[in-house]
Amino acid sequence: MYLGLDVGGTHTDAVLVNEKGVAASVKVVTDRDNLLNSVNAAIEELLARAGAVEITRINLSTTLSTNAIIEGKTEEVGTLVSAGPGIDAARFEIGRNFHIIDGSVDHRGTEIKGPDRRQVEKAIEDCRKSGIKVFAVAAKFSTRNPSHENLLKDLLGQNADFVTPGHRLSGQLNFPRRITTAYFNSAVWRIFNGFADAVEKGLGSFGKTAQVNILKADGGTMPLAMAKQVPVESILSGPAASVMGIVALCDIREDSVILDIGGTTTDIAVFADGAPLIEPEGISLEGRPTLVRALKTKSIGLGGDSLLGVKGGAVTVGPERKGPPMADGGSEPALLDAFNVAGKTEYRDRAASERGIASLAGKAGMGTAEFAAAALRCAIDTIQKEIGLLIEEINEKPVYTVHEMLEGKTVTPRALYVMGGPAGAFADMLSEAFSLPVAVPDNYAVANAIGAALARTTIEIELFADTERRKLVIPGIDVNTSCEREYSLVQARQDAVAYLMDHFKTLGVDSREGEAEIVEASSFNMVGGFYTTGKNIRVKCQIKPGVLFKLNGGGKS
Repeated sequence: MYLGLDVGGTHTDAVLVNEKGVAASVKVVTDRDNLLNSVNAAIEELLARAGAVEITRINLSTTLSTNAIIEGKTEEVGTLVSAGPGIDAARFEIGRNFHIIDGSVDHRGTEIKGPDRRQVEKAIEDCRKSGIKVFAVAAKFSTRNPSHENLLKDLLGQNADFVTPGHRLSGQLNFPRRITTAYFNSAVWRIFNGFADAVEKGLGSFGKTAQVNILKADGGTMPLAMAKQVPVESILSGPAASVMGIVALCDIREDSVILDIGGTTTDIAVFADGAPLIEPEGISLEGRPTLVRALKTKSIGLGGDSLLGVKGGAVTVGPERKGPPMADGGSEPALLDAFNVAGKTEYRDRAASERGIASLAGKAGMGTAEFAAAALRCAIDTIQKEIGLLIEEINEKPVYTVHEMLEGKTVTPRALYVMGGPAGAFADMLSEAFSLPVAVPDNYAVANAIGAALARTTIEIELFADTERRKLVIPGIDVNTSCEREYSLVQARQDAVAYLMDHFKTLGVDSREGEAEIVEASSFNMVGGFYTTGKNIRVKCQIKPGVLFKLNGGGKS
């Protein structure tokens, strides 16, 4: 059995699933002040329903890192940057403890000047006085030669509880993105590790020793031990779980829009020719581009618990949430109450929904049914507008799916797939608004937890070889070795696959979970005088996102 957990803003969903289908599922209210309580409560109830079962793997999706950044609850980070000539590192300053260190490495990885030790010592002392205990270190061209970042990390020594070296995050050369990614990785490190340690302890109390994985933003998973070092990868794991859930439950072959309508937010994703779209270079956090590869998604503040209101005589829905709807014991009417009044749902205390909507309707000079209908129209209009903006944004740039770049592709949705608790209530209205078929898959209320449970482990590496210098490096997994002058692109492709699969095994992941594929491969001659002096070789290799297997059920239109 595979256990999937999705810790959402309103509910925590948990499922037990195997090739035969969903054996058990639960939905509990998320304790935002203590997410571990939510995880433990979901697991306890799930195991009580399922009985004695053997769990071979546990996959967890959490909003913890995302929320910490959004809510400004991250830790102060000391950032030490070595840029060298040709770029003003001050342009990419982030945080209140940003220090530029003299020193440089050239584009081939040759050290031109070592880091200025006196500047490093002063930066460390300044950070110590400010109480800084977590750090990010980034040097230009560290993917070609990580010695400066490694030295800065060593010099920090016992002054640091944790250090993120930028070269460990990605093989991409984008220096500004690497600074930002390293910063955010350290900023969420302590809060994520506290949660991860508690999860391991909690699972141990249930007697569960299966490997625990965390869902990444790209729709794949990584072992919890690895996630503790790169928690920034867990950003947007919630929307990624939604996408993987639809992949597991539905056979999508055309351009489509996926909606995961929860209590707090609605996550929107887009498929092109049946495949999820991805941000190939990385997402932005607080307006700053990072190296975190992620599925192309968009979250909007609209869900079943979204607060209803009146502004300028018009009915409003969200983005604010003030607890559950009145039908569920809340103190103020929410969108789900409007669904109850409109007769589209029969959720719990419909009389409470009537009272709440009637009170708002009276203030707006409207009838109760009229107000409820206006609230539903507002919700649908908001979703329709946001989908339109997302499609427009996608079609302005090259379209990348998890498989490939689609040359000259224009995305034109032919269907909508809807999941999440209120999905059934929305289906008919969405179909009418978009004039498209709408599919609601089986187990739609816990589809995100299914996606988490069945997501494959994914890894991406980049191999760089300079045959003139006889150097071969793979930054993400700390490979730094030699190669022959005759080293070829064919050999590099073979070595990239071999290194990737070996690393896969060291993580304790069954190599049958994924097949390595070459994403990019290039070789350029380097010339000195009138002669070729060597080759510059680059190979990117990955195990792409996907699900272990699909479940039967398709979608109910």
